[in-house]
Amino acid sequence: MITFVVHVENKPGVLTRVASLFRRRAYNIESLTVGHTETAGVSRMTVVVDTNAEGAHHVEAHLYKLVNVLRVDNVTARPNVIRELALIKVSTTARTRPEIFQLADVFRARIIDVSNDSLVLELTGGAAKLDRLREVLEPYGVLEMARTGLLAMARGEGAAPTAGEPAAGRIDEAQPDIAYSV
Repeated sequence: MITFVVHVENKPGVLTRVASLFRRRAYNIESLTVGHTETAGVSRMTVVVDTNAEGAHHVEAHLYKLVNVLRVDNVTARPNVIRELALIKVSTTARTRPEIFQLADVFRARIIDVSNDSLVLELTGGAAKLDRLREVLEPYGVLEMARTGLLAMARGEGAAPTAGEPAAGRIDEAQPDIAYSV
Protein backbone atom coordinates (compact mmCIF):
# COMPACT_ATOMS: atom_id res chain seq x y z
CA MET A 1 0.00 0.00 0.00
CA ILE A 2 1.19 3.49 -0.87
CA THR A 3 -0.03 6.56 1.06
CA PHE A 4 -0.17 9.93 -0.68
CA VAL A 5 -0.93 13.26 0.96
CA VAL A 6 -2.25 15.56 -1.76
CA HIS A 7 -2.86 19.29 -1.25
CA VAL A 8 -5.42 20.69 -3.69
CA GLU A 9 -7.28 23.91 -4.29
CA ASN A 10 -10.65 23.69 -2.59
CA LYS A 11 -12.77 24.00 -5.76
CA PRO A 12 -15.71 22.06 -7.20
CA GLY A 13 -14.75 19.00 -9.24
CA VAL A 14 -11.25 18.49 -7.80
CA LEU A 15 -12.18 15.30 -5.96
CA THR A 16 -13.77 13.89 -9.13
CA ARG A 17 -10.65 14.63 -11.17
CA VAL A 18 -8.35 13.02 -8.63
CA ALA A 19 -10.55 9.92 -8.25
CA SER A 20 -10.90 9.66 -12.05
CA LEU A 21 -7.12 9.67 -12.43
CA PHE A 22 -6.91 6.54 -10.26
CA ARG A 23 -9.86 4.95 -12.10
CA ARG A 24 -8.34 5.58 -15.54
CA ARG A 25 -5.09 3.96 -14.44
CA ALA A 26 -6.97 0.97 -12.93
CA TYR A 27 -5.77 1.60 -9.36
CA ASN A 28 -8.19 0.83 -6.58
CA ILE A 29 -8.36 3.51 -3.89
CA GLU A 30 -8.27 1.62 -0.58
CA SER A 31 -8.91 4.73 1.53
CA LEU A 32 -9.69 8.37 0.72
CA THR A 33 -10.05 11.13 3.29
CA VAL A 34 -10.49 14.81 2.45
CA GLY A 35 -10.63 17.87 4.70
CA HIS A 36 -9.63 21.50 5.09
CA THR A 37 -6.07 22.49 5.99
CA GLU A 38 -4.56 25.34 7.99
CA THR A 39 -4.48 27.36 4.74
CA ALA A 40 -7.75 28.91 3.51
CA GLY A 41 -8.84 27.55 0.14
CA VAL A 42 -6.64 24.44 0.36
CA SER A 43 -7.86 20.92 1.08
CA ARG A 44 -5.79 17.91 2.03
CA MET A 45 -6.47 14.45 0.63
CA THR A 46 -5.00 11.30 2.12
CA VAL A 47 -5.16 8.61 -0.56
CA VAL A 48 -4.13 5.02 0.06
CA VAL A 49 -3.70 2.93 -3.08
CA ASP A 50 -2.50 -0.63 -3.68
CA THR A 51 0.50 -0.32 -6.00
CA ASN A 52 4.26 -0.75 -6.08
CA ALA A 53 7.00 1.91 -6.05
CA GLU A 54 7.00 2.28 -9.84
CA GLY A 55 3.22 2.69 -9.92
CA ALA A 56 3.46 5.24 -7.11
CA HIS A 57 5.96 7.27 -9.13
CA HIS A 58 3.60 7.29 -12.13
CA VAL A 59 0.60 8.22 -10.00
CA GLU A 60 2.51 11.10 -8.41
CA ALA A 61 3.59 12.41 -11.83
CA HIS A 62 0.02 12.24 -13.15
CA LEU A 63 -1.38 13.94 -10.04
CA TYR A 64 0.91 16.92 -10.67
CA LYS A 65 -0.61 17.23 -14.16
CA LEU A 66 -4.01 18.00 -12.65
CA VAL A 67 -4.67 21.74 -12.60
CA ASN A 68 -5.82 22.10 -8.99
CA VAL A 69 -3.14 19.91 -7.40
CA LEU A 70 -0.71 22.01 -5.39
CA ARG A 71 1.54 19.42 -3.75
CA VAL A 72 1.88 15.63 -3.59
CA ASP A 73 3.79 13.80 -0.86
CA ASN A 74 4.33 10.05 -0.80
CA VAL A 75 4.62 9.47 2.96
CA THR A 76 4.78 5.68 2.78
CA ALA A 77 8.50 5.22 3.42
CA ARG A 78 8.92 8.30 5.62
CA PRO A 79 8.35 8.33 9.38
CA ASN A 80 4.66 9.16 9.68
CA VAL A 81 1.60 9.15 11.86
CA ILE A 82 -1.40 7.28 10.46
CA ARG A 83 -4.73 7.26 12.27
CA GLU A 84 -8.34 6.41 11.60
CA LEU A 85 -11.55 7.17 13.50
CA ALA A 86 -14.35 4.66 14.03
CA LEU A 87 -17.81 5.00 15.52
CA ILE A 88 -19.22 1.63 16.62
CA LYS A 89 -22.79 1.14 17.83
CA VAL A 90 -23.10 -2.02 19.92
CA SER A 91 -26.16 -3.68 21.38
CA THR A 92 -26.27 -3.70 25.18
CA THR A 93 -28.37 -4.71 28.14
CA ALA A 94 -28.12 -3.80 31.82
CA ARG A 95 -26.02 -6.98 32.29
CA THR A 96 -23.58 -6.39 29.40
CA ARG A 97 -23.18 -2.62 29.78
CA PRO A 98 -20.38 -2.81 32.44
CA GLU A 99 -18.46 -5.34 30.30
CA ILE A 100 -18.62 -3.04 27.27
CA PHE A 101 -17.54 -0.04 29.38
CA GLN A 102 -14.55 -2.10 30.56
CA LEU A 103 -13.63 -3.06 26.97
CA ALA A 104 -13.89 0.59 25.95
CA ASP A 105 -11.49 1.50 28.74
CA VAL A 106 -8.98 -1.18 27.70
CA PHE A 107 -8.99 0.08 24.09
CA ARG A 108 -9.05 3.76 25.19
CA ALA A 109 -12.34 4.25 23.36
CA ARG A 110 -14.83 6.89 24.44
CA ILE A 111 -18.50 6.15 25.04
CA ILE A 112 -20.23 9.02 23.22
CA ASP A 113 -23.87 7.88 23.32
CA VAL A 114 -25.82 5.72 25.74
CA SER A 115 -29.36 4.45 25.29
CA ASN A 116 -31.34 1.62 26.90
CA ASP A 117 -30.40 -0.89 24.22
CA SER A 118 -27.15 0.40 22.68
CA LEU A 119 -23.89 2.28 23.16
CA VAL A 120 -21.85 4.24 20.62
CA LEU A 121 -18.08 4.06 21.02
CA GLU A 122 -15.54 6.39 19.44
CA LEU A 123 -12.05 5.03 18.81
CA THR A 124 -9.01 6.56 17.15
CA GLY A 125 -5.94 4.57 16.16
CA GLY A 126 -4.44 2.30 13.57
CA ALA A 127 -6.62 0.04 11.45
CA ALA A 128 -5.56 -3.07 13.39
CA LYS A 129 -6.66 -1.53 16.70
CA LEU A 130 -10.06 -0.61 15.26
CA ASP A 131 -10.47 -4.10 13.81
CA ARG A 132 -9.59 -5.71 17.16
CA LEU A 133 -12.18 -3.65 19.04
CA ARG A 134 -14.84 -4.55 16.49
CA GLU A 135 -13.93 -8.24 16.88
CA VAL A 136 -14.25 -8.21 20.68
CA LEU A 137 -17.57 -6.36 20.42
CA GLU A 138 -19.04 -8.84 17.89
CA PRO A 139 -20.43 -11.22 20.58
CA TYR A 140 -22.46 -8.33 22.03
CA GLY A 141 -23.90 -7.45 18.62
CA VAL A 142 -22.36 -4.70 16.50
CA LEU A 143 -25.36 -2.82 15.15
CA GLU A 144 -23.55 -0.27 13.02
CA MET A 145 -20.03 0.91 12.27
CA ALA A 146 -18.59 3.90 10.42
CA ARG A 147 -14.89 4.54 9.74
CA THR A 148 -13.29 7.68 8.41
CA GLY A 149 -10.48 6.18 6.37
CA LEU A 150 -6.82 6.86 7.01
CA LEU A 151 -5.30 10.22 7.79
CA ALA A 152 -1.54 10.49 7.41
CA MET A 153 1.05 13.10 8.30
CA ALA A 154 4.83 12.91 8.06
CA ARG A 155 6.61 13.14 11.40
CA GLY A 156 9.04 15.82 12.45
CA GLU A 157 10.27 18.91 10.72
CA GLY A 158 11.00 19.03 7.04
CA ALA A 159 7.87 17.02 6.27
CA ALA A 160 6.65 19.76 3.95
CA PRO A 161 8.37 22.72 2.32
CA THR A 162 8.64 25.69 4.63
CA ALA A 163 7.65 29.22 3.69
CA GLY A 164 9.85 30.53 0.92
CA GLU A 165 11.28 27.08 0.16
CA PRO A 166 9.40 25.37 -2.67
CA ALA A 167 9.47 21.59 -3.00
CA ALA A 168 12.01 20.23 -5.47
CA GLY A 169 10.95 20.73 -9.06
CA ARG A 170 8.04 22.99 -8.22
CA ILE A 171 7.61 26.74 -8.50
CA ASP A 172 6.49 28.86 -5.58
CA GLU A 173 4.06 31.53 -6.79
CA ALA A 174 1.20 33.43 -5.17
CA GLN A 175 1.42 32.08 -1.60
CA PRO A 176 4.86 31.51 -0.03
CA ASP A 177 3.83 28.32 1.78
CA ILE A 178 2.22 26.49 -1.16
CA ALA A 179 4.05 24.88 -4.06
CA TYR A 180 2.29 25.05 -7.44
CA SER A 181 2.91 22.59 -10.25
CA VAL A 182 3.67 23.82 -13.76
